[in-house]
Amino acid sequence: MTTQLSSEQVWQAIEKELFAVIGMVTASQESRTAGVMYTVRDRKLYFSTHTSAWKTRHITANPHVSATIPIAKRIPVMPWIKIPAATITFSGTARVFQASQVSPDLLRAILGPLADDLHAIEETAVIEVTPAGDFITYGVGVSLREMRDPEIARGRAPV
Repeated sequence: MTTQLSSEQVWQAIEKELFAVIGMVTASQESRTAGVMYTVRDRKLYFSTHTSAWKTRHITANPHVSATIPIAKRIPVMPWIKIPAATITFSGTARVFQASQVSPDLLRAILGPLADDLHAIEETAVIEVTPAGDFITYGVGVSLREMRDPEIARGRAPV
């Protein structure tokens, strides 16, 4: 039995996190992933990278991406016990912008104090990821005990 989650529950979990692994495909059809720090606005993920970075080139050439957001799980009174991370995974479409093309508010959320550095902005691309289809989850909205049962721990929600 797969856990039925609402879209809102999943977005709340996404907004609490700040790290994701973005999957993309190179021009020669090889898969690549990259860890990114993101922020959420209007149910889209945004992160920055250098304008000449391979992430920028690959996503510009092929905007179809996937994202996996790990959610650390711990037992508060026994932090030495290792618990697998919960995850949220989805497919989506990415768009690449020059940093100067995004709002100052969004730029500040992504870059922090670097948003005031004109040289940094010139060399920065902002990537917007729009999720599509369904969120596939593991361990979201279930207890640590329930995470041991894959049938209960798996979940799905519409984007």
